[in-house]
Amino acid sequence: MKLDTALVLEAQKGGQEGFTKLYQAVAPSLYRTALYTLGNSHDAEDVVSETFIEAYRGLSGLRDPQAFMPWIYRILSARCNRKIRDYVRARNEMDIDEMLQLPGEQSEFSETVLQRTDLLRALQDLSEEERQIVVLSAVEGYTSREIAGIVGSPQGTVSSKLFRAFKKMRKYLEGGKQS
Repeated sequence: MKLDTALVLEAQKGGQEGFTKLYQAVAPSLYRTALYTLGNSHDAEDVVSETFIEAYRGLSGLRDPQAFMPWIYRILSARCNRKIRDYVRARNEMDIDEMLQLPGEQSEFSETVLQRTDLLRALQDLSEEERQIVVLSAVEGYTSREIAGIVGSPQGTVSSKLFRAFKKMRKYLEGGKQS
């Protein structure tokens, strides 16, 4: 997603209207990323809200308006990682597979729902970093170079991780599932 730096400059002036326009331009992309990363719409909404609160507080300190997208994605990534750590702590107290089991009368799902479930499970099988790179590439349409700027890694490393992550997902989806 390319962002008009004029929106960032307007928001940096401190006007609420400017920040609202910036929010409206960026929030859907951040929400999709958070949703695919966390797999939970409520938590994704919370993480995006927290990200914008932090961004609002720190926006005046951002020196380069063109660096806004990588900067806000780093904030989002930190918030998502915190939430994932909370999930891991909670997982020690409950079994996720048990939570995903549905009552017998709801067992007739469309193939689309089952495919989406398999895709989400394949995403969950990736590391946090791999999942973030896949979501930024496949869902948000960023290039390896843009992702490198967002995650703070060299472009070659991002390309390699993206390739390996897609390979892992393909293997999972083609039957290498860990049931």
